[in-house]
Amino acid sequence: MATGISFSVSATDGAARTGVISTPRGQIRTPAFMPVGTAATVKAMLPESVAATGADILLGNTYHLMLRPGAERVAALGGLHKFMNWSRPILTDSGGFQVMSLGPLRKLTEEGVRFSSHLDGSKHMLTPERSMEIQKLLGSDIVMCFDECPALPATEAEVAKSMRLSMRWAQRSRDAFGDRPGHALFGIMQGGVTRELREESAAALKAIGFDGYAVGGLAVGEGQEAMFSVLDYAPGFLPDDKPRYLMGVGKPDDIVGAVERGIDMMDCVLPSRSGRTGQAWTARGQVNLRNARHKDDPRPLEEGCQCPACRSYSRAYLHHVVKADEIIGSMLLTWHNLHYYQALMQGLRDAIAGGQLVAFVAGFHRRRAEGDIEPL
Repeated sequence: MATGISFSVSATDGAARTGVISTPRGQIRTPAFMPVGTAATVKAMLPESVAATGADILLGNTYHLMLRPGAERVAALGGLHKFMNWSRPILTDSGGFQVMSLGPLRKLTEEGVRFSSHLDGSKHMLTPERSMEIQKLLGSDIVMCFDECPALPATEAEVAKSMRLSMRWAQRSRDAFGDRPGHALFGIMQGGVTRELREESAAALKAIGFDGYAVGGLAVGEGQEAMFSVLDYAPGFLPDDKPRYLMGVGKPDDIVGAVERGIDMMDCVLPSRSGRTGQAWTARGQVNLRNARHKDDPRPLEEGCQCPACRSYSRAYLHHVVKADEIIGSMLLTWHNLHYYQALMQGLRDAIAGGQLVAFVAGFHRRRAEGDIEPL
């Protein structure tokens, strides 16, 4: 097992917990939201701007980085941290989810996945061993084992077959990862929405032994109710003394519900993607800056928010630059969204530490139900 990375829980409130993942590159406060830097950048943001929002860790993407600029090139240039000017921890996914989404461009075997690049059609083979090699070349602090993630809906037989393949790949990932002090390897639980399959997957992962455990195969089309029903029991199948990571989640209410159920880490492209399409996330829900009702509004996007978009610009200005497709619109709204997400995480951490999570969650849902401020 890896050394140099540890996890400690400082407080619990129901199933929720707050703590710290300690790494040689810095501490990750949990529950943690990881902004997504797919291609070695969080779109529309400078690395120091991402850090200013309160992010302790970023996510990078194995599939995209192996295709462009190439893992060997990144390694030759000093590793992903130096390459993208981010000194804090980085988690890289294994590439399994992206390969899954290629559909007819991929061929799955016991060995791995052979696929054609969506960029230029070039042929590639991604296996557990190659995924570990790529993530080592990138210099990831937290490495994800290679898995297969079936899209839902799928039959229970299909999910079971896929999960057992992923467990065999998890063992191969563990073997290929080896002993890397200062770096962690996380296993990924699969099993769809079937409790027995989730329990079988968790048992297999615990027998192998990992530094942290992810709940995979959710947020892939099953809906929030089904996702929460799995999270009502799945985190309990995993070790209490290791971080639990819910992959690819999500909207603010998804995050709050996941934290209530014992999740420690999450990631999603939503705050940055929304920012590039004129959408802002606030305590009162989602706001579309393209709407004409904002064009004469001198008020900030969100009263009391300390991000640059809210401190220095009006809704009228944000509406203007979004409608005019000016780059600053994407920059400001992405900064705001990431700031909101990190403020939400800090609020959750403080509430858990103070034993006030029930009241915090009630206030969260009440403000969202009130909706955005009335037009002038």
